[in-house]
Amino acid sequence: MKNQPTFALALMFLLIISPVGYGNEYRDQDVVEQKTKGVINWSRGVIQAKGIGVLPDKLPNRVQARSSALKDATLDACRKILEVAKGIRIDGATVVGDYAGKNDIIMSKIESMVNSADVVKKEYFSDGTVEVTMEMNLRGGFAQLVLPGEIKPLESIRTMAPVNNSPSVFTGLVVDTRGLGIKPVMAPKILDENAREVYGSAFVSREYAVQQGMSGYSKDLAAAQSNQRVADNPLTVKGLRTEGVENSDVVISNTDARRLRSASENLSFMKKCRVIIVVE
Repeated sequence: MKNQPTFALALMFLLIISPVGYGNEYRDQDVVEQKTKGVINWSRGVIQAKGIGVLPDKLPNRVQARSSALKDATLDACRKILEVAKGIRIDGATVVGDYAGKNDIIMSKIESMVNSADVVKKEYFSDGTVEVTMEMNLRGGFAQLVLPGEIKPLESIRTMAPVNNSPSVFTGLVVDTRGLGIKPVMAPKILDENAREVYGSAFVSREYAVQQGMSGYSKDLAAAQSNQRVADNPLTVKGLRTEGVENSDVVISNTDARRLRSASENLSFMKKCRVIIVVE
């Protein structure tokens, strides 16, 4: 009997700290877009939202009341995640809500994914309020549903053995767009000064685009250059300006574009989506 208070305190502690996962702990270099109902972490490729539930007075059993409040908080978080998901920019002209709204099957699948979002944090407050933080991945199944259909599985790109005085072979691409006001999207484009596509849907394998996103996003240039996504010898270029309705496409110099086009090995890393865009 002496151990009952200790046990009760321990149980309460466990309930308060139940699975935290990533929670709201973002890295400084993460690109996080704040929305009314939640946040989009473009660097990690997730949506996160908080839901609130209140203990109902009509249930005298506290365990049942807490369970009811938790359910309400979960449903609230799911509703918010769905609203944020509908506003995700697929490219410079299309958002998920407009695209999926034309296809009941796709919208139904998105709603199912939202309802299966992960609970990454629970908090129980003394006033009876329950707050739940939930998170949904934008990669994997979600990306498979919404990425443009022109992104196809690509054949392996045959690379030629390097010869003396051959152009530089790079392992990835880092595009510095700081100061340009670029907006992250799921399917970005990189263009040269003549509006010819240097990187985009036609250059990537759908497998890689679905699993890790067409591009990473970071706020820190040095962190991007050392990121394993672009391996050990990335080419870093400076964005000149943005294009597209949502300022989502980047224009780089013709000189940098020629460097990228100079070797078939560079096409290979683009196929694998080894690209990071640095924003403010």
